Amino acid sequence: MSAATKTTLSYFKWAFIVTITGLILGGWLGWTTTGTLGGMATVFFICVVLAVLEISLSFDNAIVNANKLKDMTPEWQHRFLTWGIIIAVFGMRIVFPLAIVAIAAQIGPIDALLLAAANPDEYARIMTDAHLPIAAFGGTFLMMVGLTYFFNHEKEVHWIVFIEKHMARFSSIKGIEIAVVLLTILIFAALLEGEDATTFLYSAIYGLLTFLAVEVIGGFLDFSQRTMSEAARGGLGAFLYLEVLDASFSFDGVIGAFALTQNLFIIAIGLGIGAMYVRSMTIMLVEKGTLAEYRYLEHGAFYAILILAVIMYVQTLFHIPEVITGLGGATLIGISFWASIRHNRRERELGHAHAAE
Repeated sequence: MSAATKTTLSYFKWAFIVTITGLILGGWLGWTTTGTLGGMATVFFICVVLAVLEISLSFDNAIVNANKLKDMTPEWQHRFLTWGIIIAVFGMRIVFPLAIVAIAAQIGPIDALLLAAANPDEYARIMTDAHLPIAAFGGTFLMMVGLTYFFNHEKEVHWIVFIEKHMARFSSIKGIEIAVVLLTILIFAALLEGEDATTFLYSAIYGLLTFLAVEVIGGFLDFSQRTMSEAARGGLGAFLYLEVLDASFSFDGVIGAFALTQNLFIIAIGLGIGAMYVRSMTIMLVEKGTLAEYRYLEHGAFYAILILAVIMYVQTLFHIPEVITGLGGATLIGISFWASIRHNRRERELGHAHAAE
């Protein structure tokens, strides 16, 4: 079926299948752990809320993924949308939290899994304690992603002109986005005290180095592929970039999920359902060419990324509810979508006016 004939609902077929399967698993898990209908209903409801949380936090993720995917070869697009989603759902929702607990508690991965099953409260405490370095690392990576988009001298389409035009102009200064991020890191490190300040500083620097390493390695890999075969253009390097980007987006949702439940398996089900909707949205945006049709949608997504990065930094000082984070990003994308519709309407009206002359 071609993209022109596919309906919007058809893109979400697998997301619906995973939703039904996940909610059945969630209900069964609730029944086996509590033995009551009330407990089953509670777990079922938490899975739904976690899925909605993941979707609201990941609108911008889908748009940025689509922005990168449209320049990749069909082969690498398929690899990201199959293997990439497995890594996103299984790796980030299960393996990543287990790895954090294993490192923080200095235990093996099997012991971490047993801890999650037998003592979820202690597991959640360790994950929550690890929030500061995770927020510093992920916030820095996302801040670099957002600033790199706006500090670009080749960027010609501007949404909020008085901001974006100046950022595009200053992009001629080499490394300006790195300077902005380093200054932000120093400001927030100064607001923290003692060991927290040191942890934040090191984690943020690692986040910055990871972004730069992914850029360098990605460029090298894609250059090597171009020398071997022109058909391999936009492949492994872009795939690697998207995987790290997905991981950075996932940090906030994984940590925030512990506010609802300490059960790793319920979290994996709920966030996994949400991740499938993000995948479906990404495919729809690529195949239908929605980013080209709505010219400011990308801008809204990258503004949302910058705000998410700042929120992750601020969360090292005090807690910000995930609802605010999700609604903030979704609102920005909604406004950019509305601005795109208004622009398209004006263009059509001008076209009709010229035709009438």
